[in-house]
Amino acid sequence: MGSARSIVVVGSVNLDIVARVERLPAPGETVSGANLNQFPGGKGANQALAAKRLGADVSLVACVGNDANAAAALALLSAGRVNLECCVRDESASTGVALIAVSENGENQIVVAPGANRELQVEMIALPESDALICQLEVPVDTLMYAAESFAGFMTINLAPALDVPDVLIRRADLVVVNEIEAQFYGDKLDCCKGLVATTFGEKGAVLTEAGSEVARSTPPTIRAVDTTGAGDTFTAALTLAIVEGMGLQAALDFACAAGAVAATKVGAQPSLPERAEVEAFLLSSTIG
Repeated sequence: MGSARSIVVVGSVNLDIVARVERLPAPGETVSGANLNQFPGGKGANQALAAKRLGADVSLVACVGNDANAAAALALLSAGRVNLECCVRDESASTGVALIAVSENGENQIVVAPGANRELQVEMIALPESDALICQLEVPVDTLMYAAESFAGFMTINLAPALDVPDVLIRRADLVVVNEIEAQFYGDKLDCCKGLVATTFGEKGAVLTEAGSEVARSTPPTIRAVDTTGAGDTFTAALTLAIVEGMGLQAALDFACAAGAVAATKVGAQPSLPERAEVEAFLLSSTIG
């Protein structure tokens, strides 16, 4: 693999409160008998740790509160040796919290209280020199616009959660990542992207397009999904890293789908993020189509 690629992630940090239940509730329904746990999370933090475990040198630009939840939310990032020098604390805001219900078949429902993530302002952004930048939409769009304009290298934007964003932000991206629901939300707006667009379809895999034409398609083998919470973030980090490492587009998409599949076999967003060796072993032992 040679020397490690460097990635800077601008994004969110949350503490995930996860309730595992037999089935997800319908609107207005109460489902009891849940098992409760808490895990570090947030799309920015998840993608940063995923990229680190997959072999990149990673820096995270983020904002947390000056509260007890901050230490818990940053624990695995710190233990995983993600560079947190650009992660700031806001004295007046609480650390972001995500309330997550997960069913026995791995499906989830998520409600996020963003807290300090909304306070990540332009003046806090100091991007270290890196091969790639990864952003998502759980921090202010103005901050992402500044990061995109300031960064000269390969840029990935995961357009999640689905929000209206300026066309220029999509146009700047070398790689846009959406799931099938987000793809429907953005529709023709994705045509603004002059680079690659990856659309994920859960257990059905993913498709990679360029200028509206399919350039790669990948379907991972069937797995027993335990918790899909961190799978999409793992996919985004893995695809970005594979591309900047110089993998061909089909190989990069296969790698990303395999990484996402492995992540879905474990509980918790960050505890489930796979090491590179796990993903490579999964690829060797299975057929990715």
